[in-house]
Amino acid sequence: MGFFLVAAISAAARWLFGGEPEVFAAMVTALFDMARVSVEIMVVLFGTLTLWLGLLRIAERAGLVDALARLLGPLFARLMPEVPRGHPAIGLVTLNFAANGLGLDNAATPIGLRAMRELQTLNPTPDRASNAQILFLVLNASSLTVLPVSIFMYRLQQGADDPTLVFLPILLATSASTLAGLLAVALAQRLKLWDPVVLAWLGSAALALGGFMFVLVTLTSTALAALSSLLGNLVLFGVIILFLVAGVVRRIPVYETFIEGARGGFEVARDLLPYLVAMLCAIGVLRASGALDLLLDGIRSLVLWFGCDGRFVDALPTALVKPFSGSAARAMLIETMQTHGVDSFPALAAATIQGSTETTFYVLAVYFGAVGIRHARHAVGCALVAEAAGVVAAIAVTYAFFG
Repeated sequence: MGFFLVAAISAAARWLFGGEPEVFAAMVTALFDMARVSVEIMVVLFGTLTLWLGLLRIAERAGLVDALARLLGPLFARLMPEVPRGHPAIGLVTLNFAANGLGLDNAATPIGLRAMRELQTLNPTPDRASNAQILFLVLNASSLTVLPVSIFMYRLQQGADDPTLVFLPILLATSASTLAGLLAVALAQRLKLWDPVVLAWLGSAALALGGFMFVLVTLTSTALAALSSLLGNLVLFGVIILFLVAGVVRRIPVYETFIEGARGGFEVARDLLPYLVAMLCAIGVLRASGALDLLLDGIRSLVLWFGCDGRFVDALPTALVKPFSGSAARAMLIETMQTHGVDSFPALAAATIQGSTETTFYVLAVYFGAVGIRHARHAVGCALVAEAAGVVAAIAVTYAFFG
């Protein structure tokens, strides 16, 4: 509702004061274009969901998901107290976070949807997000990515001498967004993050991440890009082999089990379509109305009026559209690289922003839409806190590294 009202006000202003009546045609075109894009996304998701839900069914029957859930039971008993220890959702949540961290989006989304459905089985009010589901969604929206391979690829395509130059800034900024998201949810849900078990797990994770960062920064850009590609693909294929071998060892009929799990792929993708149409059409109308452009011009004028360094403003288009559309943010990033130069300050800031934040409203529509949740409670607010923290951190570290 807010998106459509803001779009209507912006379009009326452009028509009455700017003499641009064509804005209404642009909004109507965007409305139908986004409806078509929603179907295209659903078709793509159908294939990946079918594949990964089949493989996850094998992992579940082989006991891998239960084993992971038992291992992490003490931690999630503090972070998700309503989820029983050893519940399959815990193992699936962990697999999803691992896939996201390695930039394996094609595996992370299907696993995440399966995890959300498991959490939904524990939800006493099916149309209202539970605390556990909100924490899971916000951490997904915060986009903690250790190897942002896609950003390296965009920079390489635009002719960057060192495509991995933004690796460390992205890692610092995405860590800040994840921490902010976790703290926002902890505050809203009164989670005790200072519990010794939570501190031990988070401290160990921070040490492991810091050690990994130390190793990576010693590599050349060519070696880092090669390692990113190798590690991502090796882990992805290794997980598939692990699932299959575990199934054979446990004497599970692997093929039949895969088919049993894969049948759910169509149902999940089909149920997502109405939520995707609603969210993406609202986003498309907002973008076409010019509201985001007006906001950007206002920010630029305010920054210059205060006499501050305004170079970061040219990177803000990526930040403003990222919560709404990943493809639009990608287009903004490439446009910034082409306009200002791939290694210019705005382009480096935009690349860091792109790698440190997630498409919040798309994630909201997909994950909650898959289980029929209509009342998000504090999920949107906490996710936007993480998004804002990621953008601020991205700009700050870009000044620190390249300012």
